[in-house]
Amino acid sequence: MRGFLNTIDYSRPELERLMDAGLRFRQGIDMSKPLAGRSVALVFFNPSLRTRASMQVGIYELGGNAVILEPGGTSWTLEHRDGVVMDGDRTEHLAEFVRVLGRYVAAIGVRTFAAMKDWSEERADPVLNAFAKYSEVPLINLESAMHHPCQALADMMTIREKLGAGPKKVVLTWAWHPKPLPMAVPNSFALAAAQMGHDLVVAHPVGYELDEKLMEIVTQKAIEAGGTAQVTNDIDQAVDGAEVVYAKSWGAKHFYGAPDRDMAERAQYREKWIVNERKMARTHSGIFMHCLPVRRNVIVTDGVIDSAASVVIDEAENRLHVQKAILASIVNRES
Repeated sequence: MRGFLNTIDYSRPELERLMDAGLRFRQGIDMSKPLAGRSVALVFFNPSLRTRASMQVGIYELGGNAVILEPGGTSWTLEHRDGVVMDGDRTEHLAEFVRVLGRYVAAIGVRTFAAMKDWSEERADPVLNAFAKYSEVPLINLESAMHHPCQALADMMTIREKLGAGPKKVVLTWAWHPKPLPMAVPNSFALAAAQMGHDLVVAHPVGYELDEKLMEIVTQKAIEAGGTAQVTNDIDQAVDGAEVVYAKSWGAKHFYGAPDRDMAERAQYREKWIVNERKMARTHSGIFMHCLPVRRNVIVTDGVIDSAASVVIDEAENRLHVQKAILASIVNRES
């Protein structure tokens, strides 16, 4: 039983096959209905637009039925920890919740953000891993504390679609934001870019490093794929000659649980760490990418996101197509 929890568990050829399948769905070549007569549960602990809509539409277009559950809203509040005395506000344990769902559906998707309280705990993805522990059907990560693999695969598909096959100079740049955000998107983008053999540059201010162990894996994957992985604190140097500029904010892990300290630290970077026309002019006719939602004139200027260089809408559409490819692959493998 194999789900889609992160891209690390997939080889480069496997990821490329998923992208190929996504392109066939996008082009209308593949009209198969592998989910006919079957259902997929989508469990949302957190808000969503693109993930929720693209998964619901994708399941429908594959012939299936989406079952939407929101713990604490449309379903019971959930406890994921083992051995706890459940005399508080948590009504049901994942041990029962997940196994019951597995009797009804062909797969389960789960979206559970980082709580931004304790990095050492959250980097282990405790809620996602509790789902994986109890699930008897394939599990799809719709964004966890540490990873957002569906977004990353759509990103890689978009780069290939816009710029062709082969390695590109890809810049992942931190950006100022009015509150600390989780690291799942930048983590997964860096991993997938390395796995695809791109020449990756991660740019961020001092103190906003990604997880050290993750970056070790990123570097290893880049070497294995014939690419490179570099880190810099100079955003202007990073974008020189870039073919892809991917902007995303994230919180400093040493400020987890202390958002006020994070905001005080990042205040100095507001003007410098924004993707604007001047930075894009330094690229090699580069494209601009962001996972959305994006705060205009905070992360990126109107002039960039509304320009011909911006591919954010196509990038968002590709979520639908790669997720259909993932779902079809999982269901066909299990059937």
